[in-house]
Amino acid sequence: MDYRIGFGYDIHKFALKRKLMLGGVNIPFTRGLLGHSDADVVLHALCDALLGALGEGDIGRHFPPGDPAYRNIQSLTLLKHVARLLQKKHFAVRNADVMVILEKPKISPFVAEMRKRIGAVLKADRKLISIKATTHEGLGSIGAGKAAAAYAVALIVKTRS
Repeated sequence: MDYRIGFGYDIHKFALKRKLMLGGVNIPFTRGLLGHSDADVVLHALCDALLGALGEGDIGRHFPPGDPAYRNIQSLTLLKHVARLLQKKHFAVRNADVMVILEKPKISPFVAEMRKRIGAVLKADRKLISIKATTHEGLGSIGAGKAAAAYAVALIVKTRS
C-alpha cells in the first residue's frame, strides 16, 4: 500500500466585523479571523496537510491570496478542490488530525458538525477526522486573544495504480 503523510499549519489574526469560521462551521463570537478568504484556519491547515501528502505544494500555490477569485471564498470550497485532486490522483484520506489553538471561544460544542462537514467533503467517515483545541496559556498573540492557529496532519492511501 502507498501511504503518505502531510503536515499543515495556518494562523490568522482576529478582526471585528468578520464571521468566525472554523472547520466550515460559523462559530458565534464577537470577532472573526481576517484573511483573503473566510480565514478558516482549520480547513487551511488541513488543505495544506493533504496537498503536502500529495506532493502538490501548498494552499497559496493553488489559491493565491491576491487572486480576486478567492476573495471571501468559503474554505469548504477550497477543501472540495483538494478532495477532487485526491480523487484524481487515486488517493483517499485514511485519517486527519487537527489541533486548533485559541483562547476563546470554546469550540467543543461545534466539533461534531466540523467533523461531519469535513468528512462529507473528503468522502471519509467522520470517525477518521479528529479536531481538538487547546489554549496558548496567555502567551504571545494567540494567548492574548489576537489570533488563532491550527496544525493538521493527514494520512492518505493510494486506492489504485
